Amino acid sequence: MEIIIGLIIIAIGAFCQSSSYVPINKIKNWSWESYWIVQGIFAWLVFPFLGALLAVPSEHSLFEIYAANPTATLWAIFFGILWGVGGLTFGLSMRYLGVALGQSIALGTCAGLGTILTPVFTGKTGDLTTQVIVGVVVTLIGIGIIGYAGSLKSAKLSDEEKKKAVKDFNFPKGILVALLAGFMSACFSIGLGFGEPLHFAESKDIFKTLPATFMVTLGGFITNAIYCFYQNSKNHTWDDYGKTSLYVNNLLFCALAGILWYSQFFGLSLGKGFLASSAVLITFSWCILMALNVTFSNVWGIILKEWKGCDKKTIIWLIIGLIILIISSFLPQLLK
Repeated sequence: MEIIIGLIIIAIGAFCQSSSYVPINKIKNWSWESYWIVQGIFAWLVFPFLGALLAVPSEHSLFEIYAANPTATLWAIFFGILWGVGGLTFGLSMRYLGVALGQSIALGTCAGLGTILTPVFTGKTGDLTTQVIVGVVVTLIGIGIIGYAGSLKSAKLSDEEKKKAVKDFNFPKGILVALLAGFMSACFSIGLGFGEPLHFAESKDIFKTLPATFMVTLGGFITNAIYCFYQNSKNHTWDDYGKTSLYVNNLLFCALAGILWYSQFFGLSLGKGFLASSAVLITFSWCILMALNVTFSNVWGIILKEWKGCDKKTIIWLIIGLIILIISSFLPQLLK
């Protein structure tokens, strides 16, 4: 029963993450670089910090953890900086491919590499059991099928229809960007792996990974801040921050986007606490999260009519891919 609860919690977090880009559409009269860094303040600093505090017992300080484990802290921040590059290109993948296909390709690459490379980098290759490898392969098959559905969509729709569904649709460019985004985004999982020591012995299992999560997102914030402020200077958009009449609306939707995005890792931490009895699912949990992110992102893609106008064959392949992803989420447990 605990395993089912853990999977449900991770699924809820994945649904929230897949919904996090919807509020951004409500932000008014700010350039991309301005609203991206503002929502990032909430997504990568404010809410991760508040979440990390839950792992701190009374009469202790969060910073005690980092001071006691400087090497783990620095590695988590370092891989967070690399993950930040993935976050930047992740946004571009959705710009060129749409929410559904962009997230599918980027998160698919992230799912496979994050699950495989984390044990490799942290020296825990023994965690890569047959069940985990099979689960990753099945996940990638499901995401590959969704990618195939996307290529069918690209081939069938006219240029006008593509632009109507996704304004800047560009399949070749989008695929390259999405693959890069997925590769760099896998560094988040590696950062969490190096950050495993960052918790108090008294911390509850459901909160133990939250201090490490904060360090990884802090690294990602550094990367994004440098790029966004550079774009503010290049595009002369610093005055966006001076439009005080927009603060109530824009800060509200940036905060909403931020908390929805962070929910995936908050849910991952809580969910892993309930998966403690299954070492296989603990190792596979990153892939579960990414697979469910892809599933729900395509649900949003359908809601936002990004697949409108596609023929029956394309929709069938899309549905097959989604079903395989759902199955992959609990497949390793079935193979035990």
